[in-house]
Amino acid sequence: MSSAVESLEKLGILNRVVVVGIAKRLEEIFFPGDPIPLYINKKSESLKLIQHCRNEAHRFALGFHRDLRSKGFLTSQLTSIPGIGEVTTQKLLSGFGSITRIKEADPKDIEAIIGKSNTEKVLNFLNQQIDQGDDDLPELV
Repeated sequence: MSSAVESLEKLGILNRVVVVGIAKRLEEIFFPGDPIPLYINKKSESLKLIQHCRNEAHRFALGFHRDLRSKGFLTSQLTSIPGIGEVTTQKLLSGFGSITRIKEADPKDIEAIIGKSNTEKVLNFLNQQIDQGDDDLPELV
C-alpha cells in the first residue's frame, strides 16, 4: 500500500482517490497512515467487494508478470544479433536447448538448422562475446 500511495503522490492524484489495503489472513482493512485496522463483518457485501477487487488486482498483476517473463524469454541475446530474429532464435533454442550448447556445437550442426549466413552471424557474435570477456550470456532452456 505504501508503494501505491507513493506513486499516487508522485502523480499528484492521491487526493482524488481513496486508497485502502486488505491484509489477507484476517481480512483487515488498512488506510494510509493509520496503523489500526478496520474489521468488517466476514459476511458483509462490502468486504466481499474489497476481496474481489484485491483478487482481480492480483490476477492482473500475475498475468502481466507472466507476459513479461515470456517476452523476456523470447527476446534473448540471440535476437540482439543483427539479422537474427525470433524464428531463428527459436530454432536454435529448440535444436540445442541453451546458448552454452550452441557455443559447444559443431558449426555444421548449427548450419543445418539455420543456414550458412545465419550461422556465421551467430558464431561471430558468440566469439565476440567471449573475446570481450562477456561470456555470461543468460542461459535459456
